[in-house]
Amino acid sequence: MSAPAPSPAYVRPVKVRRPTVAARTGASPYDPGETPLSRTRRARRMARELAVIHPDAHCELDFTNAFELLVATVLSAQTTDKTVNKVTPTLFARYPDAVALAGAERADLEEILKPTGFFRAKANSALGLAQALVERFDGEVPGRMADLVTLPGVGRKTANVVLGNAFGVPGLTVDTHFGRLVRRFGWTEEEDPVKVEAQIAELVPKKEWTDFSHRVIFHGRRVCHAKKAACGACGLAQWCPSYGIGPVEPEAAAKLVKTPAASDTE
Repeated sequence: MSAPAPSPAYVRPVKVRRPTVAARTGASPYDPGETPLSRTRRARRMARELAVIHPDAHCELDFTNAFELLVATVLSAQTTDKTVNKVTPTLFARYPDAVALAGAERADLEEILKPTGFFRAKANSALGLAQALVERFDGEVPGRMADLVTLPGVGRKTANVVLGNAFGVPGLTVDTHFGRLVRRFGWTEEEDPVKVEAQIAELVPKKEWTDFSHRVIFHGRRVCHAKKAACGACGLAQWCPSYGIGPVEPEAAAKLVKTPAASDTE
């Protein structure tokens, strides 16, 4: 009999202390005086703690193959994963592969995609993507970054999602949550996603990139929120130079933590 999966530990109360300088003054949490070795050690310690906090971290888009994941990821722009998951069963039942989607009637496709918002633009993206797959890759999703980023609407973020979750190729998914958190962690001060990806790749072992990305994104959705971080309930607090940007009292902070059921998986 296999051991039961560990339970998520999203709430990790910490000893209340004074907020950090960055939290008190609004200064950058990135310390240029921190040596590369110290930053790497701190990053890896935080990465290990993230694995404890979020053992259930995974891609929150529903899919059964690379084509479905690619399309779902493109559709997830400017909407929530939860919303995309509501429309994709109908979408893929009608258009199960690139050939079928490439031949879709625009009006029918727009009607299916309407709940996701910007449905006309998304219909254009889905049609263009499917047509490119058919014309250039025989309807199959390529398994290389160099090929994926040539597809309409596919950048490195989307390509890394597909490579990591459909092909088992390690990749860092630098979405808004990921970028926000690694800057709060003081691991980088870059804003450009490509530069962020390159810097974080130096801190985290390659074999962990995909799972690490899921954990950071889970943490951003459930604990380290954009507007009010749950600092007093965060297991990363002792290593985080942004500690104190949100409530530090454990009880108040714990009320901010979301469970998967409550999270809108934005």
